[in-house]
This record gives sequence, C-alpha cells and structure tokens, in this order.
Amino acid sequence: MPSSTAQRSAHPQISRPDSHAVYMSYWFVDGAEQGRAVLDEIMAVWESAPRPEGILTFSCYLSTGNDVVLTYAQCTDDAVYRPFTRGLSLPAGPASTDPIEYRLHRDVLVDPTGQAPGAMVAASFDVDGSQRQRNIVDAIVRNVQSAPADEQAGLIAAHFHLSVDGSRVINFAEWTDDEAHIEFLGGDLSRRSLEIANEMPGVRPLGFKRYHLYRSLAA
Repeated sequence: MPSSTAQRSAHPQISRPDSHAVYMSYWFVDGAEQGRAVLDEIMAVWESAPRPEGILTFSCYLSTGNDVVLTYAQCTDDAVYRPFTRGLSLPAGPASTDPIEYRLHRDVLVDPTGQAPGAMVAASFDVDGSQRQRNIVDAIVRNVQSAPADEQAGLIAAHFHLSVDGSRVINFAEWTDDEAHIEFLGGDLSRRSLEIANEMPGVRPLGFKRYHLYRSLAA
C-alpha cells in the first residue's frame, strides 16, 4: 500500500492541457529507508527554492521494489526546468540519471470516474526514431481500446510520452492498486501488448517499474 505521505499528496493531472514539456529523472537506491531519505531530501530542496511560474507540478515516486526513485515534472514549455534545476543541490550519493525530456503524445482514458490511482506503472521502450515512437504507441493503443472490459480491469488511464530525442517511449499508466496491475500481467491484454512490442521493427521493450506517489508539489 502507498505510504501515509503518499496518500496525503495530490496526484498530478498527467493529461492537463497546459503541460507541454515533461522531465523524468531516476535515483537508484538501496531499500525503502534510503529511498525515503532521498525523496525527503529532493522535496526539501524543491520546497526551499522559489520555483518559476512555468513549472506546474513536481512529483516524487518510490518503486514498489524500493530500488528506484522517480521524479516527474510538468512544465508549460522547455525553457524553465533545466535553468532552474541547475541551481539546486540535489542528492549526490545514489547513482542517478540526467533528466530526460518528454512530450505527452497520447492518452487512453479507461476509467472516467476520476478516482485517484493507487499505483503508477512506467513501462519503457527503446526505439529507433520518432516514427517508430508513434508506431508502437498507435499499436498498443489499438490493442488496449479493442480489449474487452475484463482485460482492462483496474486500469484508470495510460499516458504515452515520447522523448524529444526520439529514443524512448514511456507509458505512464495509472492503476487502482498494485493487485490490479499484478493480475493484468497474467492476462491476455498484457501478453498481446508485449508481443506487439517484441515483433515491431526498431522497438525494444525495456520492462516496467511500479511506483507509489510519495509527495507532490503544485504551482
């Protein structure tokens, strides 16, 4: 289950129309204790610095395996995030990645009730260029939209992000809870989606991580 801190935080609206640039970063941690410490340090740094208006939301997640911290920032454009973060003293101990810039390309809303997700799953693909990015998204979206309702059980929405360098696709999927996603993994919709990715030229599935929201900030 998500931590009490996560339950008090507002989940970002992934499909908000004023979010035109998204940045994701990763820290690789050794267990839940270090993960929470890194998350607290990141959030303390962000809360102590005056943020420019162009940064809409900043959200932190801890993987259910307690080995990865993910940050997700939504911005009005691509001119504000990197200049702002260059001045921050973010955690230097755990191994981390440079922020990767994405554009939200397409959304699939499965559950229109507006309930808050209990789990977020980031499924990643390595791809050869912008056309392949769109090809794999279109194919998976068709697969999801044509699936019977029982195969979609627990899936709230899928949000497909394309890296601006043409090398990555991330499906940022919102689920009701961990158990729904675990059950999905053993079903036909998951199997067909993986087959589509494995068989498509220029696309290589990299797997997924399941996360819980830890904390978030909004403008």
